[in-house]
Amino acid sequence: MSQGKETTVLVLSLLVTAGIAGGGYWFFLQQKSAVVPATTATPATTATPDSSSQPTPPVLTSANLNLDTSLPNPSVLGIDGSTAMVALVKDLRNAYSQVNPNIPTTYGIPDGSPGGSNQGLKNLIDGNISIAATSRPLKAAEAQAGIQLVPIAKDAIAVVVGINNPFKGNLTKEQLRDIYQGKITNWSQVGGANQPIRVINRATTSGTREAFQDIVLLGQGFAPDSPNFITWKQDETTAILRDIGDSGISYATVSQVEKQEIVRIIAIDGVLPTDVNAVKAGKYAISRSLFLGVKKITSPVSKQFIEFALSPQGQQIAQRLGFISVQ
Repeated sequence: MSQGKETTVLVLSLLVTAGIAGGGYWFFLQQKSAVVPATTATPATTATPDSSSQPTPPVLTSANLNLDTSLPNPSVLGIDGSTAMVALVKDLRNAYSQVNPNIPTTYGIPDGSPGGSNQGLKNLIDGNISIAATSRPLKAAEAQAGIQLVPIAKDAIAVVVGINNPFKGNLTKEQLRDIYQGKITNWSQVGGANQPIRVINRATTSGTREAFQDIVLLGQGFAPDSPNFITWKQDETTAILRDIGDSGISYATVSQVEKQEIVRIIAIDGVLPTDVNAVKAGKYAISRSLFLGVKKITSPVSKQFIEFALSPQGQQIAQRLGFISVQ
């Protein structure tokens, strides 16, 4: 081959190689520019919370208790809800009747027996009562239904065993979680006697149960019912305490059990719920707020009752019953 032809072939080869390389580089740039926006946009999309599953309960305090009171006063101020708040609501009602004797109050429908936090909030949404007493925050659907909560006291949930139970120690929060999730099933696993643990859970309508599940089980499920895992059908404390016996365990608001002679309160992580200062300081693991709930548009007397619960007299009633003041 002549030198001129060799030069021509060499030039053509170089041009083809450059074209291929340039085309590949152009293709890479096009692909990169197409991928980058999708990659950078993904975190913003996945980070957006699902508002339908995120409870955002409006909570009012004595400082911002700005309710629309354009509804007429009812002939009877109906209240329903938490069984943990029975004594508190009862004493508030009795004291409030001295302030406003013209409007009687009731707690629990239809027969004067409160049906638990869930039922109380449902009755409020359905318009059957004026105020709901609840020992748990609102769920998303309840907040969307226009319910507003006002914390009126703080409370601790006590874990109890039978007075004659050989177990004399304390439990960690993790051990308590394992008991209620069926991972610890014998008292010997926590330093007690070799006997099965009878786990007694509160009814599904119980606000105390939901608070216990959120705080202790971190929102996870309870163990399935078995011969040694009993879920009470109604939200009642006295019957549960009688059923604990020598091998059972259960829980209730501390004011309902601290003076009972048939059960003993167990310390959690070395702290007792009867230590008010420890509860205030957040050193006791299982505590919560107690609320009164109303609709956004309510009556003057409903607001007046809540204001009374937040007053010095109302807060003294809460403290006398073993609850912690929110003021």
